[in-house]
Amino acid sequence: MAAPPARARADYDYLIKLLLIGDSGVGKSCLLLRFSDGSFTTSFITTIGIDFKIRTIELDQKRIKLQIWDTAGQERFRTITTAYYRGAMGILLVYDVTDESSFNNIRNWIRNIEQHASDNVNKILIGNKADMDESKRGQALADEYGIKFFETSAKTNLNVEQVFFSIARDIKQRLAETDSKPEDKTIKINKAEGGDAPAASGSACCGS
Repeated sequence: MAAPPARARADYDYLIKLLLIGDSGVGKSCLLLRFSDGSFTTSFITTIGIDFKIRTIELDQKRIKLQIWDTAGQERFRTITTAYYRGAMGILLVYDVTDESSFNNIRNWIRNIEQHASDNVNKILIGNKADMDESKRGQALADEYGIKFFETSAKTNLNVEQVFFSIARDIKQRLAETDSKPEDKTIKINKAEGGDAPAASGSACCGS
């Protein structure tokens, strides 16, 4: 007896894998916690290796299951992180608007993406902790690389939903266009299914 089609078994129309990258302490884990759980904490426990959360959203009458990987920003975990670039469909580059070095390092993170991620991966630049300062440089950098820019605050929930919905919508549109090509019919779901187990995890958060 033939197995039912994948769409009939799934409770979503698209499975999208996202990757949060950036220096340690910029607020990646807090953004993820705010988006996935609607909560915020000032306790700071650095992410060890990699962790992930899942949230299903609705976009244009489609159910989108977001699998969001939160990576460690420290240099010693960089090799762990790079293994997850290839499977990512969207990458959120995060810096701290109050920490100039984290902003300057965005170019290094973009080089890592160019080396390890798929050529067509969607990218978005995020200046986090906007409740503490304003960043005018982020827009110029985003324009240079042709990607979107948002200022966010996990603490005040500024633009957190908008960031994840924006990149999810762009990826859904790209996948829908790919899906319309007959030879690519199976790529959308099959490409997204593997590798659910994190290498290591730790509860994590940050300042804002």
